[in-house]
Amino acid sequence: MDFLKKKVQFLAFVAAIIALSIIAEKGRHVVGEKGLSHSGMSTFLNWFDMSYGTLAFSVKESVKLYIYNIRAAHVEGARNDAMQSAFLYAERQGMSKSASTKYAKKEGDKAAKLASRKAKRIVGPIMSSGWDFFEVVYYGGTFTEGFFKGSNTLVGTYAGGFFGEHKLGRFGYLVGSHIGSWLGARLGLWLHDVANGLYFLLHSL
Repeated sequence: MDFLKKKVQFLAFVAAIIALSIIAEKGRHVVGEKGLSHSGMSTFLNWFDMSYGTLAFSVKESVKLYIYNIRAAHVEGARNDAMQSAFLYAERQGMSKSASTKYAKKEGDKAAKLASRKAKRIVGPIMSSGWDFFEVVYYGGTFTEGFFKGSNTLVGTYAGGFFGEHKLGRFGYLVGSHIGSWLGARLGLWLHDVANGLYFLLHSL
């Protein structure tokens, strides 16, 4: 039953994404080329132009991945340190090896959760958000477009990292943060184009 519920939720999420992208495309047609989201022009073709686009994309993604890796390593280090300390403490209390291991794992998980909450406040997601904001400005976009893209990048990075870590640990966090950052940025641009299209329609009546 839970599997069916999750499947329905996933399909609903995918359908919402597709619907939003279609509506955003309609919004771009309504507004015209001058009103397009400028950073949205920098897509896959720019990334593989084997020139400045490829270089900029490589540097940006490498920095983001490096920051996410630092955060994941910090959490993993806190877990291991807590497990070692807890295991030694349990043995000194006369617990059996299996009980000591179980206690150490419990304490390690608690320490990892605490370190994860603290690490969420470090510069990784904020840096990604700020980078995307200034990327919009660099391509000639408005501050409104930058806000849409930057804020959604921030939310996507946090959400992707949270769900990825919950499912696959450190590796899941790295992958989830990266995918969440990219998807959040795209959602931000789509929302900007939808809002832009609605604004244009309302003022053209």
